[in-house]
Amino acid sequence: GVVSKLKETNTGDTLSDEAHPIIFEKVKFAEPIISYAIAPKSKGDEEKVSTGIHRMLEEDPTIKFHRDEETKEMILSGMGQVHLEVALERLKRKFGVEVVMKTPKIPYRETIRASSDAQGRYKKQSGGRGQYGDCRIKIEPRPRGKGFEFVDNIVGGSIPRQYIPAVEKGIVDAMHEGIIAGYPMVDVKVTLYDGSYHTVDSSEMAFKIAGSLGIKKAVENAKPILLEPVMKVEITTPDEALGAVIGDLNSKRGKVQGVESQARNQKITALVPMSEMLTYANQLHSLTSGRGLYSMEFSHYEEVPSHQAQKIIADKAAQKKEKAEEK
Repeated sequence: GVVSKLKETNTGDTLSDEAHPIIFEKVKFAEPIISYAIAPKSKGDEEKVSTGIHRMLEEDPTIKFHRDEETKEMILSGMGQVHLEVALERLKRKFGVEVVMKTPKIPYRETIRASSDAQGRYKKQSGGRGQYGDCRIKIEPRPRGKGFEFVDNIVGGSIPRQYIPAVEKGIVDAMHEGIIAGYPMVDVKVTLYDGSYHTVDSSEMAFKIAGSLGIKKAVENAKPILLEPVMKVEITTPDEALGAVIGDLNSKRGKVQGVESQARNQKITALVPMSEMLTYANQLHSLTSGRGLYSMEFSHYEEVPSHQAQKIIADKAAQKKEKAEEK
């Protein structure tokens, strides 16, 4: 039979007599294979988009949705481009909101390759009490994935204890936006080893600014580089498409880690930059006549080759200029 207008049920629920409950095993849905950033065509429609998408998720569990905390983009994932286009058409029809699909932004990072010393000194006098903060720091690269480390090596009271957290705060805040292309800085050790203060004019704010100035100067002389996220990718392909798939991975700067036979298929494990995988679902479909499958997860960050880095930096500068002109 058919039951209609059930507001409290979702896909995969079992309906049965309360006195004789029957619970079927939940259906296991395939994981999404393609993701796009979406944005409303009309400003101010973000809430309507979010509400509509969450209603659709209840109807179609193969769609996934989240907001990227770093890029602030709304990310919609599904089983293919056509699948997502149909979902967005439904969103327009049922909720009266139109969106555009865009390629998601890549969460690049910045770091350093060399050590460097610098002084961060902030002095301001404008009648009455002034502002004064002065710090000397050394920065060093850390192993990939080890994050930020701050070392307090102040001896003899050259900077009073109450101002040291402010120096660290200024450094950390400045590292949210690197000097190459404005991406967050990672894997850096900063040692605060000297400085000076003024008994009247020094303040937490002055030392915070001094810390920020110091880290920016130090990074300039520490051979800053751009890092990109690398994904661990697992691909299942028919035997006859193996060569084409591996050749394509090589063209994407991928590194094949292993190939394993599975009946008439081959399972490839590879490490590939995220930027090369954004439209991979369509490419794999073409290479394998629709019989290939893949999954991927974040692995680690790696230095971007110089020719690629130049393009990324130029693109980011153009975006920044465009935003400034809009204002």
